[in-house]
Amino acid sequence: MSDENPHSTNGSSNKSWLDKLSQLFQGEPQNREDLVDLIQDAEERDLIDPQTKEMIEGVLSVSEMKVRDIMIPRSQMVTIDIDQSLEDFIPLVIESAHSRFPVITEDKDHVEGILLAKDLLAYGFQQKDAQLMLKDVIRPVVLVPESKSVDSLLREFRQQRYHMAVVIDEYGGVSGLVTIEDILEEIVGEIEDEHDTQERHQEDIKRLSKNVFSVQALTPLNEFNEFFGTKFDEEEADTIGGIVLHAFGHMPSAGENIELGDLTFKVSSADSRRIQQLQVVLPKEEETV
Repeated sequence: MSDENPHSTNGSSNKSWLDKLSQLFQGEPQNREDLVDLIQDAEERDLIDPQTKEMIEGVLSVSEMKVRDIMIPRSQMVTIDIDQSLEDFIPLVIESAHSRFPVITEDKDHVEGILLAKDLLAYGFQQKDAQLMLKDVIRPVVLVPESKSVDSLLREFRQQRYHMAVVIDEYGGVSGLVTIEDILEEIVGEIEDEHDTQERHQEDIKRLSKNVFSVQALTPLNEFNEFFGTKFDEEEADTIGGIVLHAFGHMPSAGENIELGDLTFKVSSADSRRIQQLQVVLPKEEETV
């Protein structure tokens, strides 16, 4: 007489799933590969959907990461000098659309605090009489080592209610920064807000103030010349980013600037391969239409 279950196919498959699940919670010897197989099996049996599977895999990935793996590199940090006036740095705040900015003194190794963009509102809409002094409004900076585990940093972000930390290397120098959003994006994928959506459709050249413009590096050179009345050689490059890159003679980092004719070009954002966004400053006495 057979001991086989009459529903052997379904029974064995269910038993296989339950055995695996039971093994996970009984603390029996296992490894990461077993867990990945278990998650894959759960998706194939429609016990979890693909999005849930990706999120779980994201959590597993984060559990093995160090802060150095996800931080924004020092070269791409958007910072404000503590001695800058509101008039000087507000175009940068508007252009980057970030909510938090490291405030530095001598250089990026000397971060004095974090400026929250919302703390500037009182000086605009409420017309505060006192002149803005950054040292009076910045928040304390949180420093974390490159070697710190990402999952423990996420717990600290949640428990201590801060959203940004400056990353330091073994010698105490600043190597980058990390935000809670950087961690969450490793788990759930890229998080887009209304600014990200608008940014895809924004015009190539955007006025920030009377003499300051935000310009996408891929703006066709003929469009740039027509807008600013310049005469950059269209045979030298197809885009204004190409002209600026050629002038630098190397791949510039965010924050580097160069003067070409009467215009000052500052690199707003760039990666290791290309310039992405530029800030163009006209001479004080000049205006465009």
